[in-house]
Amino acid sequence: MANNEDKLKKIVAHAKEYGFVFQSSEIYDGLAAAYDYGQYGVELKNNIKNYWWRSMVQFHENIVGLDAAIFMHPTTWKASGHVDAFNDPMIDNKDSKKRYRADVLVEDYLLKVEAKIKKEVTKAAKRFGDSFDEEQFLNTNPRVLANKAKMEDIKKRLYSAMEDERLSDIKALIEDLAIVCPVSGSRNWTDVGQFNLMFSTEMGSLSESAGKIYLRPETAQGIFVNYLNVQKTGRMKIPFGIAQIGKAFRNEIVARQFIFRMREFEQMEMQFFVRPGEELKWFEYWKEQRLKWHLGMGIPESEYRFHEHDKLAHYANAAFDIEFNFPMGFKELEGIHSRTDFDLKSHMEHSGKKIMYFDPELNESYVPYVVETSIGLDRTFLAVLTYAFTEEKLEDGSERVVMKIPPFLAPVKAAVLPLVKKDGLPEKAMGIFDILKKDFMCFYEEKDSIGKRYRRQDAIGTPYCITVDHQTAEDNTVTLRERDSMKQERVDIAKLPEIIAKKLK
Repeated sequence: MANNEDKLKKIVAHAKEYGFVFQSSEIYDGLAAAYDYGQYGVELKNNIKNYWWRSMVQFHENIVGLDAAIFMHPTTWKASGHVDAFNDPMIDNKDSKKRYRADVLVEDYLLKVEAKIKKEVTKAAKRFGDSFDEEQFLNTNPRVLANKAKMEDIKKRLYSAMEDERLSDIKALIEDLAIVCPVSGSRNWTDVGQFNLMFSTEMGSLSESAGKIYLRPETAQGIFVNYLNVQKTGRMKIPFGIAQIGKAFRNEIVARQFIFRMREFEQMEMQFFVRPGEELKWFEYWKEQRLKWHLGMGIPESEYRFHEHDKLAHYANAAFDIEFNFPMGFKELEGIHSRTDFDLKSHMEHSGKKIMYFDPELNESYVPYVVETSIGLDRTFLAVLTYAFTEEKLEDGSERVVMKIPPFLAPVKAAVLPLVKKDGLPEKAMGIFDILKKDFMCFYEEKDSIGKRYRRQDAIGTPYCITVDHQTAEDNTVTLRERDSMKQERVDIAKLPEIIAKKLK
């Protein structure tokens, strides 16, 4: 666990030192759980967005894009259930004065019980060697079975109490499990209370006449309220999808773990409208497609896993998360949900507008069902950083930190470096830079030794370094250095665009 915490600390420090992510308003000592993306961070973020948008919109003839306003009519959030039900159960520790999500405290406890089961499996695997049957062990070992039963009982109590909003039962569960505050170590808890996560503000020139409105807590509702607009103007036939990338805001009680949980974050969502009765077929389709998208970044499948929801949201009839192996363990990266017709029906009731689809094949009208794919852009950014961050010991005994970012996502594709700042080399290098910059994000640098400049490019994940030296003037070739292998070769300047383009496919 300490190693994982260390890795997260190293990633956070590296992200700041090399211009990926800064603490928001840092000169004023920062603002908790708010971050700014620096010069390389914004490039990586844009590349992830572009990869998602192309795979969702450009590659599908029946999916179109949207960019809805952050401010929406307040009745939107009444219809969506956010005004009445978008709450987290919170509990305070009287000694540390720290506030926690009550359900997260219990879920963290469940993870500890799960870790005990894994420990038993590891011990048994060592003891029995090749003859070890993990499935049989999990189904017969008394300690494992006792812990499994304990977990089931805790889940049943927690989710039942959450469902019926029995806050006193959640507190009783925390007390029965003897859960302590991670900061003070005490069990001196307040009662559990509900906390609405929406940020509210006022719209209007005079505060007396202003109407209360909200910063959107998700981007999905902007798609639902525009369903008719897009369907009619785009002459869309079911099944079809609407995709959107945009900011959302949640007043999280516990915002932590760097950019993993923030109060202002960005989502990439696609709502796919289908015939009632066909939603589970499409749900399976999008589950498979979305995992393929993640694996397309070159991150191995072992870093991902599917997690089925134990407790479904009131509007869903199926829900899976794609979890990624972050430094703090496997956590949610993307949700795939079958939302049924809850959203469109609710907006139809609250607005009084007929939100339906006439299906010419069936010769009938119906409210479409919806399959949603919703991914956190900031979390995807953190997943890429997590996988890419590599500390290497080289053959000569020296060390380097290299960001093995998939080349097509890398902030800078090529760095052009004159070997020395004289003899016409900078001018020649700038000429190459001017050619490449039309197609690729490039970087030019002439300060420091070439070795130091290579290390800096490794640290931001640049796939190629192009060194212009005295031989360049003679034969129009340069040294091309590849990031991961550090191999160098002489190549013709004219071939550079083709070589770089091939690497980025």
